[in-house]
Amino acid sequence: MRHLTPPVNAHRRLRGPYTMAGTILRAVVPQAPPDLVAAHAIEILSAAPELHGVVPAAPETLTGLAVPAERTRYYSRLRTRRLAHGITEFLRDLAGELGPRMLVIENADQADPTDTELLTVMLRRLDPAMLSLRFVAAAAETTDAKAYVDSDCLSEEPAAYRALGPDERRRLHDRRADDLERADEVSLRLGAIPYHRERGTDPAVRAVAALRFAVDHCSVMGFYDATIDLAQRARRLVGWDRPELRYLFITSRMTTALAVLERPAEAEVLYQEARTHSVVPAVHMGAAYATGMLYTRHHPPERRDQALARGWVNQAVAIASILQNPRERVFQGVFMQNGLALVEVHDNNLPEALRLVDDCIARMDAFFEPGEHRLHRSVLRYNRGQVNAGLGRIEDALADYTAVIEADPNWPEYHFDRANLLRRLDRDDEALAEYETVMRLSPAFHEAYYNRGDLRASQGDTEGALADFDYVLELDPDFVDAYVNRAALRLEQGELDAAMSDVQAGLAREPGNPHLHVIAGSIRAERGDHQSALAAFDHAVRADPDLVTARSGRAAVAIEMGQNDLAERDLSHVITKFPADPTLRYNRAFVYRRTGKRAQALADLDVAAELAPDDPDVQLARAELAGR
Repeated sequence: MRHLTPPVNAHRRLRGPYTMAGTILRAVVPQAPPDLVAAHAIEILSAAPELHGVVPAAPETLTGLAVPAERTRYYSRLRTRRLAHGITEFLRDLAGELGPRMLVIENADQADPTDTELLTVMLRRLDPAMLSLRFVAAAAETTDAKAYVDSDCLSEEPAAYRALGPDERRRLHDRRADDLERADEVSLRLGAIPYHRERGTDPAVRAVAALRFAVDHCSVMGFYDATIDLAQRARRLVGWDRPELRYLFITSRMTTALAVLERPAEAEVLYQEARTHSVVPAVHMGAAYATGMLYTRHHPPERRDQALARGWVNQAVAIASILQNPRERVFQGVFMQNGLALVEVHDNNLPEALRLVDDCIARMDAFFEPGEHRLHRSVLRYNRGQVNAGLGRIEDALADYTAVIEADPNWPEYHFDRANLLRRLDRDDEALAEYETVMRLSPAFHEAYYNRGDLRASQGDTEGALADFDYVLELDPDFVDAYVNRAALRLEQGELDAAMSDVQAGLAREPGNPHLHVIAGSIRAERGDHQSALAAFDHAVRADPDLVTARSGRAAVAIEMGQNDLAERDLSHVITKFPADPTLRYNRAFVYRRTGKRAQALADLDVAAELAPDDPDVQLARAELAGR
C-alpha cells in the first residue's frame, strides 16, 4: 500500500495542537481536489494555519476578528471534536480519490490531545482498506549536541549536550528558536519556539513573549489542554510582581480553559490565589466575576449556588463602577452585569434577567460608536434572544437572533438556535434552511443533523431522516435520542429487526430510557409476544409515569391480553393529562364497551366526536353505540 505522506511525527513539542494533523494537511492539501479542500476549509485552516493563501478563506466570525481586549466569547469544548470529524472526512474522501493509502505515525504517545482525539476518530471511522494507520516507535537517538537541539530534543538527551556549559546550551536553543522564527509559521510558535525560548538566554522576556502568544492563540482557537499547559509554563516565569500579565493575560486564559474542560475546582483555586497576591482592581474584578460564573454554571450541580454566584458578580459590578477610565468603566460594567443576568436566568428570574440585558444593550448603544465592541454587543443581543425565548416571547427572540446573525453571520450556533425557534413557529422550510447553514459553517455539528432528521421525519421524508440519524450516530455512537428516532422510523417501515437493534444499542447506553422501552414493547407486540411487550411497557411506565406512548401502548397490549382494568387505568391516567386527545377517548370508549360501561363509552365518544368531527371511526362507533 502506498504512503499518503512521509512518516509523520506527532510529538506535540514540534507544533503544539494538531502537530500530526497539520503536518499531514500541509503535505496533501496543495495537491488535493479544490472542491474537497474548499468543503473542509474551516478544519484545514484551524489545524494548519500556514495554508492560508492555499486554501480558500474560511468564514470569519466576530470571535475570530476580535482583538484580545474585546474578546468576550470562546469556543465550546466540542469544537475540536467537530474539527476531528471534518479532518477525518477530508482524508477519507482524499483516499477515495487517490486510492488506498497508508499513514505512518511516530510518537503518537506524545501527541497533543487534539491529535489524540483525531486519531481516535480516524481509527473508528476510516476504512483501513482505504486509509490505514501504522504506529511506530520514535526515531533513533542522536549523539551530537547541536543535532539534538535542532531535532527539538525529541530523543534521549545525549552526553555531548550534557557536557556543554549552561551558556553554550542556551545559545544552541536561541539559534534554533531564531531559525524557527524565520520560517514564519504559526504552528511552530505553539510548540518548538516557546520550548527553545524557555531554555534560551532570556526566558524572562523572550520565553514569556513566546508563551503569551501561544496561550492567546490556543485559547482563541479552543485548544484548551494546550492552553493550560502553556499557561502553567508561563506562570513559572511570571511572578505576582507583574500582576496584570500573570493574571489577565496568562492565568485567566488558563482558568477559562479549566472551566470549559469541566475542571472548575482547579480554576477556583487560581482565583483565590489572585485575590491573595494582588491588590490590582482589575484582577479582583475579573476573579470575582469568574468565581461567580463557576457557581452559577460550571461547578457540578450539587455545588452550584446562585446566591453565592450573585454575591461574587455583584462584587465585580461594584469594582467596575469605580474604574478610572470611563470607557473601561462602561464596558466592564456592562460585561459584569451581563453575568448577573445569567445568574438570574439560572435562578429562574427571567424578567429580571431581561431587564438587566436590556439595560446593558442601552448603555453600550449610548456610550460606544456602532463599530465598537461588535462582538460583545452581538453576544448581548443573543443573550436577550435566549431570555425572550425562555419567556415564551418567540417573535421577540426571533428578531434578536435575526439581528445577531446580521452582525455575525458565520457563527453556527446562532443559526442553530434560530432554526429551533422557527420550528416552534411551524416555519419548517426556513428552519430546514437554517440547519443546512449550520452544516455549512461548522464541520460535523451533529445536533443540527439530528434536528434536521427530526424535521424531515415530521414532513414524511423518511429516507432523508434516516440518513441524518445514520450520520449522527456515525459522529456520536452514544447519542441515544438518535437511536430512539431511528428505531421509531424503522418500526414504522416494518423493519423490526433493525428497530430492535437500535433499541438494544440505545438501552446499552441508557438502560432506563422510557422511549426505547416503548419501542421495544411495540416491536414485541407486533411479533405477537404480548407478555414480553407488557414487560417492556411496564419498564417505560416506571421510568416516566406520564408518558402517553407508554401508557397507551401498555393499554393496547392489555386489551389484547384481556386485562381490561389495566387498560382502563392507563388510558384514564393519560386522559387526565391530555383531555383533548380524541384517540385516547376513542380507545377508552372501546375498553368501556368491552366491560359493559355503555354510558361512559358514549360520553368518551361524544367528546371524541367534538374533537375530531371528521373521523369516520369515531362517528361509526358513536352511531353504533347510540343506536343500541
